[in-house]
Amino acid sequence: MSSERRSEGPGGGSGSSRAERESLPRDPAERARAICLRLLTGTPRTRHQLADALRRREIPDEVAEEVLARFEDVGLIDDAAFAGAWVESRHHGRGLARRALARELRTKGVDAAVIDSAVGRLDPEREEETARELVARKLRSTRGLDRDRRIRRLAGMLARKGYGEGLALRVVRQALEEEGEELEGLGEDF
Repeated sequence: MSSERRSEGPGGGSGSSRAERESLPRDPAERARAICLRLLTGTPRTRHQLADALRRREIPDEVAEEVLARFEDVGLIDDAAFAGAWVESRHHGRGLARRALARELRTKGVDAAVIDSAVGRLDPEREEETARELVARKLRSTRGLDRDRRIRRLAGMLARKGYGEGLALRVVRQALEEEGEELEGLGEDF
C-alpha cells in the first residue's frame, strides 16, 4: 500500500488519500482548521489528541498552537467538559473506578488537574455501589468454582476496572456471605 493511502490509525482520524490532501486548503492554518473540524465532527477530542493529529499531518507547531487556542476560545475544544463526560460515560457504561478513569484520561493527554477534578466528582458511595453491581452480575458465573477461585475471579475483575484492593475484597466478601458462602477461616482482609 502506498504512503498516499495510509491511515493515521486509531484515534487519528481519517486517512490521508491523495484526493483528501488535494481537497484541503494549501494554507497551513486553513488546513489545520479543516483537519480539526473533521476530527471533531464525529467524536469529542482532547486538545492533545488534535495536536497529535496536526503534528502527524505536518502542520507547523506555531500554526497548530494558534488554531487550537482559537478552537478553545470558541468552545470547540474543552478538555474539562471532555473529561467530565468521559468519567460519567465510562463509569456508568463500563463500571470503571476512579483509578482506571484517570489512567484513560492521562493517555488522552488531559491535564492532571482536570483529571483530578473530573474523577473527584465521582461519588465514593456510588463507586462502591457500582462495584457491588459488577460483583452481583459476575457472581452467578462463578458458582460451582471453589471459594478461593471465586474470590480471585471477582476481586480480579474489580481490580482490572480500577477498584482498590480493600474495596474489592470487602465487596466480594459481602456478596459471598449474602449468597451463603462459608468464609470462616479467612481473615477480614482475605
